[in-house]
Amino acid sequence: MTEDAFIEVDRVEKVFDVRRRTGFLRRERRQVRAVDGLSFTVARGEMVGYIGPNGAGKSTTIKMLTGILTPSGGRLRVAGIDPSRERTRLAHRIGVVFGQRTTLWWDLPLIDSYRLMHRMYRIPDGRYRENLDRLVELLDLSALLEVPVRQLSLGQRMRGDIAAALLHDPEVLYLDEPTIGLDVVSKARVREFLRELNVERGTTVLLTTHDLQDIEQLCSRVMVIDHGRLVYDGALAGLHEVGESERTLVVDLERESPPIDAGDAARVVRVEGPRQWLAFPASGSAAALVARIAAEYPLVDLSVREPDIEAVIARMLYGAGDGGGVDAGDGGGGGASGERETVVPGAGNS
Repeated sequence: MTEDAFIEVDRVEKVFDVRRRTGFLRRERRQVRAVDGLSFTVARGEMVGYIGPNGAGKSTTIKMLTGILTPSGGRLRVAGIDPSRERTRLAHRIGVVFGQRTTLWWDLPLIDSYRLMHRMYRIPDGRYRENLDRLVELLDLSALLEVPVRQLSLGQRMRGDIAAALLHDPEVLYLDEPTIGLDVVSKARVREFLRELNVERGTTVLLTTHDLQDIEQLCSRVMVIDHGRLVYDGALAGLHEVGESERTLVVDLERESPPIDAGDAARVVRVEGPRQWLAFPASGSAAALVARIAAEYPLVDLSVREPDIEAVIARMLYGAGDGGGVDAGDGGGGGASGERETVVPGAGNS
């Protein structure tokens, strides 16, 4: 491990014992290896995307890093602390946001949850007021502070959870789907907030998400996990190249026309009246392609559709024609069944 590593994961394993009914009064016991020999380091102040198909081991990793779960083997350190042995001590240095679970008190107004955390974490009064004011302003929470958490929408609750995770100035922030349920404006606000947090305070961020734009706008590094093993660690552009992923340019012409000729820059994958879908490499820029089409064809409107993260991973792991491998091994669902199926029909539903 390197000396500047803030998060250290060294050959970590996590095995669960699972029992299932095989007959009347009979149960079969088997072991499921959720994390298998996982190793990586994250430097202080890094923002890293941690992605993979459903069931790949992402949440299990986060739970071990927070001390919720104990590894079956290997070594874990966060800020020099063993999470499972010193969970209480570590809690003062980390913040966690689980997109599908809340750390807020369900029946209490949002502000009461913050007051309870003020006491739980023993945050100095001045620092608490300063952090609360800043978070309320940046995350647009002022109108929600007296509203019971159970009455908040998913997007409102997500913003409330992010604020709760940051009240005590954590050194590392674990985010599991932080923009789920947010509208476009709120997503942009949260992303900008996280970017400023990382720059101003040097907060280390480990982000799991199914939204490719979260990764593109926040992370310079991405790690891909599959079946509990690290299969890629590098830049997002490199992931696109390895997975040969494609973006889709949706073009609305003034009238129905033959397929657009974009040369080697793109290929038409669907035509429906005056609307056409063109696929082009995700690692490339759309600007030149758009300029070329605008110069040669009568445009009404156009948009760019990003590839689904699970489709990118499926192509990387199983090839363009075998996305079903994710379904068989991980229960990844339709999003992992192949990029062409995910991107093109989705564009037609808009």
